[in-house]
Amino acid sequence: MDKSTIRDVASMAKVSVATVSRILNGQTGYGEDTRIRVQEAIEKLRYTPNALARGLQGSSLKTIGVLMPEVTSAFASLLLQGIESEAQSRGFSVIVCNTESNGRRSLEYLRVLSEKRVDGLIFVSENLTDECGAALEALRLPVVLAATRSIRFPFPYAKVDDKLAAYHAVKYLIERGHKEIGLISGSPSDLIAGSPRIEGWREALRDHGLRPDDGLVEYGDFHFHSGFAAASRLIPARPSMTAIFATSDEMALGVLSYAFKAGIKIPDDLSVVGYDDAIAAEMAIPPLTTVHQPIGEIGKDAASLLFDNAPRATSKTLPFRIVERDSVRNLHA
Repeated sequence: MDKSTIRDVASMAKVSVATVSRILNGQTGYGEDTRIRVQEAIEKLRYTPNALARGLQGSSLKTIGVLMPEVTSAFASLLLQGIESEAQSRGFSVIVCNTESNGRRSLEYLRVLSEKRVDGLIFVSENLTDECGAALEALRLPVVLAATRSIRFPFPYAKVDDKLAAYHAVKYLIERGHKEIGLISGSPSDLIAGSPRIEGWREALRDHGLRPDDGLVEYGDFHFHSGFAAASRLIPARPSMTAIFATSDEMALGVLSYAFKAGIKIPDDLSVVGYDDAIAAEMAIPPLTTVHQPIGEIGKDAASLLFDNAPRATSKTLPFRIVERDSVRNLHA
């Protein structure tokens, strides 16, 4: 793989990186002599930015494809806002494909996007299967992963460390005196947002001298109704439990709804922590303490990696933080 970068091209052509980017993307704001110098620098450096550079030959449709499950979720909405913001700033449009849960339509949509001659692809949130990863490589298009990653197919990615974020959510509860902490999680077979967050729960308990108890775990699909159903099973079965960590805000809201109907006071009787920090977390009653992941920034950074053809070493792990609201009781107080 050639190691020349867009900065090398700019330096040789004696122009700014922004000018090179405008030329690659077919935008205006430069003279013909500048375009020729940039083209010559690209050829001398043997720099092939990616399929997005086809604009130099006038064949680019200036479109990127996004494959993601559950496009109606709050998570999907925020992520797409970030992707579209960056794409529009570069003069590109976005085609969004709903792959459904477990990516059932991914291969079908990859064929469609290939026929549409998109200039690059962002693969969102799902586990990248061997079949899908091989299909992405076969397209010979630039690919970036958003809110997911793959070891076998090391495409650049932008995401939060899910295991570490879950660890800190549980640690937050432990530091406030909670010892019997339930977990409502995605499936352990989900290698992206399921098993890493489950392992974060387990490791936080072990590191603080507490034994992970599988009787404190229920599973959902990250949506509201599954959180409600999981809470209806878990809470009556473990009345001594003082806190629940739900690995999505929607499932946490399901817990709050069940608690309200069951006459359980939040946080007096039960503390709840969510994950995502979608707008609904702030609107909940009581407002939900949650793990904030910068969902819009994940989308924006994924698109930026795609457009800039950044080396794989520049994959970005974004920061998270605990947003304190009113759904957790400090038992030490």
